[in-house]
Amino acid sequence: MDLNIIFLSFGFAQILFLVSIQITYRQRCGIRKLSQMYKKKLASFLRSIIHFQNDNRYPHSLEAYFETMTDWSVFHSLDEVKDWFQKKRQNPKMHASPVALKDLTDWIIDGSTGNIYHKTNEYFSVHGLHVKTGTRERSIGWDQPIVTQVDYDGGLVGIIRKRFEGVPHYLCEAKEEPGNYGMVQISPTIQATFSNIKRAHGGRQPYFVEIFLKRHNNSDVKVLFDNWLAEDGGRFYRKRNRGILLEVNCKTEIVPPTNDFIWLSLFQVKQLLGEDAWVNPHLRGILSHV
Repeated sequence: MDLNIIFLSFGFAQILFLVSIQITYRQRCGIRKLSQMYKKKLASFLRSIIHFQNDNRYPHSLEAYFETMTDWSVFHSLDEVKDWFQKKRQNPKMHASPVALKDLTDWIIDGSTGNIYHKTNEYFSVHGLHVKTGTRERSIGWDQPIVTQVDYDGGLVGIIRKRFEGVPHYLCEAKEEPGNYGMVQISPTIQATFSNIKRAHGGRQPYFVEIFLKRHNNSDVKVLFDNWLAEDGGRFYRKRNRGILLEVNCKTEIVPPTNDFIWLSLFQVKQLLGEDAWVNPHLRGILSHV
């Protein structure tokens, strides 16, 4: 669908009106009125583009596009979200320091091949690769190390979507990873390798894993997107992750387990993409399908 056509169809005056709403409606009129406004304007938007609709799209794409036009959040303003995230980055709970490979606990360097792998044979291994090509910058090829995930399938990356007062929100996490730029990045509801889901580390299972694993047997869950997503092939060998977007019934109780989790509007996520590496690639990749 051509979004430029949608803009022309919808009318610039209406778009400017939507953008002017922002969070001031939540502050001035309250959540209920914001909810009524959302439903009214969404219906108007869908009527205005009816001639451009077709079956070759995700069924939730039109509403998702509408969501990005203004901030309909019933929880936080965009400034409040930014303040929350900046505090997370300023006070990380994780700290990572470089260490020699030979000194890593629980990781083994094979004496004959030099390959590196975990003592449980879970997670991933590092091995060498000889590349032949005639199409890249170095046409004679090259050698490089590469990371191979166990069974090639990395894990689950999934987002829970839920309506509050009829307005869609997305449960995200300020997640720490040792190699993250800034240590903390805004991530999906779940981002876990299958090794972690199997608890190969001996710790707890990831939060919300059950709702994703049992998504097809839960009448309170609607699957909006469910497919394999590719990883960076320059660093990972044939790796892919299962990307999932679920919408849960508005009456289903979803309680954020820690203050690292936050309900964001789609508008807010899109705006945060304009910051310096705040949004991680898994969240960005899943929401590209709405």
